[in-house]
Amino acid sequence: MITDPPALRVRRHFERPPAEQVAALQGAATGHVVDASGGKAALAAEIKPIAGVRPEFCGVAVTCDAGPSDNLALFGALDCAQPGDVLMAATENHRGAAVLGDLLAGMARNAGVVAIVTDGMARDVAGLEAVGLPVFAAGVSPNSPSRCGPGLVGMPIVIGGVTVESGDIVVGDADGVVVVPRRRAAEIIARLRYVRAAEAVAEAKVKAGLRMLESVAELLASDRVENID
Repeated sequence: MITDPPALRVRRHFERPPAEQVAALQGAATGHVVDASGGKAALAAEIKPIAGVRPEFCGVAVTCDAGPSDNLALFGALDCAQPGDVLMAATENHRGAAVLGDLLAGMARNAGVVAIVTDGMARDVAGLEAVGLPVFAAGVSPNSPSRCGPGLVGMPIVIGGVTVESGDIVVGDADGVVVVPRRRAAEIIARLRYVRAAEAVAEAKVKAGLRMLESVAELLASDRVENID
């Protein structure tokens, strides 16, 4: 006998990063985190803050694959979330309907979730502003989703071209969203200290009147550049 698949498959238990690693990334600029990660770690450029809410956040990923036009899995992820978590919802880049609005965002805020990130649509912009929770999405659509499944919670997903696993650390600001894989967190945090120090030195030189990076000036003056006039 053929039976219907489950509406949701949920993996509730996953390894979390140490609290001190999350704390070390609090307030970090996404550009600095990307540089510490080797130049690539950000979600696709279209995933940006929705509504006039301060976009800065840092937390632990709880993943879900909701599929197109459905948000049951996002509610499943919310049921698994702890204070300080970030809900990450893959929708197969669906643009036909929103995967969340102000009510879901409000419930997430009440649960201590610090942000919601999706490659799909959001809606209820005015309500999202009132909720005050950072929401990053690929756009806005007033169309509503169903809540039937099937969906996955707690499994690896691809969102904005980046693989995300529950337990990874996610950082967001006005520039976008960056994923720090849990297994690389210690390495990236160590590099971040050097990135911040180098940026501080460079910023001071620019404020003092610097017009060109020394390394680039040397390249421009070298035989690697052919002047044709």
